[in-house]
Order: sequence, then C-alpha cells, then structure tokens
Amino acid sequence: MNTATKLSAFLLGLAAVFGAAYGAGDLVGPVTRTAAPAAEHADGGHGDVGEADAGQADGGHGDGGHEQATARMPGGLLVAERGYTLTPVPAAAGEFAFRVLGPDGRAVTGYDVEHEQRMHLIAVRRDLSGFRHLHPELGPDGTWRIASPFGEPGTWRAFADFKPTGAEPLTLGVDVPVPGAFTPRPLPAPAPVSTVDGYTVTLDGTLSAGRTSRLTLTVARDGVPVTDLQPYLGAYGHLVALRDGDLAYLHVHPDGAPGDGRTAPGPRVTFAVEVPSTGTYRLYLDFRHGDAVRTAEFTVTAQS
Repeated sequence: MNTATKLSAFLLGLAAVFGAAYGAGDLVGPVTRTAAPAAEHADGGHGDVGEADAGQADGGHGDGGHEQATARMPGGLLVAERGYTLTPVPAAAGEFAFRVLGPDGRAVTGYDVEHEQRMHLIAVRRDLSGFRHLHPELGPDGTWRIASPFGEPGTWRAFADFKPTGAEPLTLGVDVPVPGAFTPRPLPAPAPVSTVDGYTVTLDGTLSAGRTSRLTLTVARDGVPVTDLQPYLGAYGHLVALRDGDLAYLHVHPDGAPGDGRTAPGPRVTFAVEVPSTGTYRLYLDFRHGDAVRTAEFTVTAQS
C-alpha cells in the first residue's frame, strides 16, 4: 500500500471514530452538572416538606417555599454538610451534649433565632418511636446541652435544626446508640385519627410525592372542637415528617400565624406539604393547649 493510500485509510478511520462519538452524544444527551445536595429545607432540614407561602425550602420553618424541594436532598440524612458538622461530645450521666463545627473547624457560637429558638433538637428512635422536640442550652464554648432525650435501648437519631449566623438554615443528623436489649416496635398502620392525653386529632388529606399536598389536622378534646389553641414557637402547630427507612427529615409550619388577623386558633390547622418520594411517613404534630405541648402521631402513605 503506497503512502497516499495509507493516509486516505487513516483519515477515513478518524471520520468513523468522530462520527460514532457524535452519535453517542446524541443518544446520551448533553452532560449537565448536578448541584451538590442541600438540606431539604434549605434551612437545613425544614425543607422537603413545603409550605404554602414559602419561596424556597427553608427546612420547613416557613421562611421560604419548597418549590425546589424535590430536587434537593432531604434534611437530616447527613452528619456533615456545607462545611458544618454535628459532633456529639462527652457529657455527664443523663445528659446529651453536642457541638456544631463550622467550616473553620471550630465550634459555632453564633446562631440566629428561628421560630423563637436558636436550636431545635429532634430525637426519635430508628423504629420511629419516642419522638421528642426539644431546645437545648448553648454554652459560651459552643456546646449545646440538654437532659438526655434518648429513652429505651436502641439506635436513636438526633436531628439538629439550626441557622448559623450569616449562613443558610441547615439540619444535620447523627445516630446515638443506647445500650441494652432492643426490640423494634412495629410501625402503626395508617389511620386518620390520633389520640393523646384526652385529645383527638383528625387528619384530612393525602400525600402525593413530588406535589404539594394540603393536610388539615383538626383538634378536639372530649369530642368538643378546640378553638383556643395557644401559640407554640410562633405558630398554632408544627409538623415533622420522617420517612420510614432512612428517616429523611421534613419539617413545616402551618398556614398563617397567631395574631395575623386571619388565622383562627383552632380547631383546624392546615399545612402545605411536599414529600420527595412515595413510601411511608410518620407525621408528628406538636400543638399547645392548656399550657402544655402535646404530640399527635400518624402513619401516612405517599402515593405517586
């Protein structure tokens, strides 16, 4: 084969290679960059569950909407995110202590008040029992302390829901083991009614994955509608949803606010909720009445 013939064959081979690559590009489509997962709240954890008048996932506190919630990672799945790390520290018997380390590796000491508190600590066992919503105290060295919220033996999940000063809201989660024989409790079957301390709470509405769902919870006591709910953390109710399996953390607040001239103090509290996937969720409604905070719990299945 002479030189001209060899060169022609080489050029034809190159053309075939580039043609195949171009065709593969058409089949696969353009390469796009996926943003790094953010707390579903955009406030750290309040965010996969959306609020009616929110503009971005604020982690469920209602500071922003949740239109982009389904494109974000739910809150509470990570122990470290956006440069912040949730770190339990040694504590006295019967106490739980932790710090949030910032991007500089030091304990964060500056927090903004979100819903009347600088830190919301959620504790729940991994079988979704024993739910607690607490507010620890911050020491000058950046250590948060509170009486241990972990009860029976098993693996518990602690969610720290907060907003560092000058940063976006965030929810981080960490597992905390409690030694002893552990027998998981079966998840209660879905039901529209929950009872707690003589109160009956009725859930109306269904969850649809990837779309905003309106859930209304109606509170009654001894069969009489409760029309004088008391404000708790700036609202007439707080709803936390945990996804069965991975305990993805979703947190929202209801439509309206106490004293806004349009929101009645019961018996109905309505939430606009957006969950990221189908599956089973456990809902926890905190409400305050008679100077006491109570929690009504529900199992709900989200459909496509």
